[in-house]
Amino acid sequence: MILGVKELHRLVDEQKLVENLCEREMKNPEGAGFDFRMGEVFEIEGEGFLGVEERKTPETKSIAKYEEGKSENENVFVFEPGKYYLVKTMEKVNLPVTLSALIVPRSTLYRSGVALFNGLANPGYSGEFTFGICNLGKENVKISLGARIAHVTFHEVLGEGNQYRGQWQGGRVSTEGKEIQI
Repeated sequence: MILGVKELHRLVDEQKLVENLCEREMKNPEGAGFDFRMGEVFEIEGEGFLGVEERKTPETKSIAKYEEGKSENENVFVFEPGKYYLVKTMEKVNLPVTLSALIVPRSTLYRSGVALFNGLANPGYSGEFTFGICNLGKENVKISLGARIAHVTFHEVLGEGNQYRGQWQGGRVSTEGKEIQI
């Protein structure tokens, strides 16, 4: 079951389900969930590895970050055609073991030729979301830091959910060298 806005607002107030929601999402959200904003952009470089027990992600470098007080013209990032980046949300979730979150791109992204690589946040996850993003079009696409890029719906887990134990807890963007997977 997808939770409605009234229940989400109650959980935000009582349990800090989502932190740092913008005023629009607190007062007048659309649909049955919240829109999350782009807060930081990262370049990736180097090789990645995903093995049975070990993994290593490419190195990341923050190349743009939302800055309070700057104008929208100063708080913008240009996504070049064919380049793949990582983006991190401004919002942070604190999912209880009774909820998971499904993330989908806002339609303006794909209408502009931009793909957002996203998925499901498991019960018990806490932290910002990190997504892959790639401009698949032929022209630059400007996106303001602080713009709403993803819609997140929250789903009840029937029965007993298991606490997320993964190493991405807390909003970590990449590994620091090779590591053993949990």
